[in-house]
Amino acid sequence: MNIYKKIEEIYPSPACELKFNSTFELLVSVILSAQCTDKRVNQVTESLFKKYNKPEDYVNLHQKELESLIFSCGFYHNKAKNIISMSKDIVKRFNGRVPDNFDDLVSLAGVGKKTASVVLAVGYGVPRIAVDTHVFRLSKRLGLADEKTPEKTQEVLESKVPKKYWINFHYALVLHGRYICKSQRPKCNECKLIEYCSFQRNGCK
Repeated sequence: MNIYKKIEEIYPSPACELKFNSTFELLVSVILSAQCTDKRVNQVTESLFKKYNKPEDYVNLHQKELESLIFSCGFYHNKAKNIISMSKDIVKRFNGRVPDNFDDLVSLAGVGKKTASVVLAVGYGVPRIAVDTHVFRLSKRLGLADEKTPEKTQEVLESKVPKKYWINFHYALVLHGRYICKSQRPKCNECKLIEYCSFQRNGCK
C-alpha cells in the first residue's frame, strides 16, 4: 500500500479543527492561527464572532479594540491590522465576498500561500495542499519532500501527491503531527506510518 492510501486509511475523514460558520470566519480564524493553536483561536473567536462575523463589521472597527479581543492569539498588533485591512478590501474590491481564487486571496493583507490554500480547500473545496509547521515537518520525516521552505514543500507535494488526496492529505498530516508525530517526543509506538518514517529518535526506527 502506498503512503497516500495508508494515510487515507488511517484518517478517512480528517477535518479542520477551527470552528467557523462562513468562509469569512474561516479566513479570520486562519489568520489568527499563525503561531497559535487552533484551540486558542476557537476560544477567542467564540466571543469575537458573536459580534463581528462579516467583513463589514471590521471596516470601522478601531484597531486597538480588535487587538484587545485577539490579544491571547499572539502577534495581535499585526493580526488586527491585517484583518481590518483585509476586510476593507473584501468589501471594496470583492463586494463583501471572500475571493474563491488564489491570486485574489493572496492580494489580501495577512493572506499568504498557506492561508489562501486552506481557505480554498476548506472553504471552497478547491484541491490544494496547505503547508503549515506540521505538514512541513512530517513531509521531511516521511521522505515526501526535503525542502527548506513551506512554499517549495507545497510545490513538491502537489507534484507528487495524486490530486484526489490533496485536501484530506493536508489535514491528515496536521492531525498526525498534532497528536502523534509531535516535534518533541513523538509517539512512535503509536504511529501507523512508522514504516515510511526515516526519523530516528527516542527509539524510533
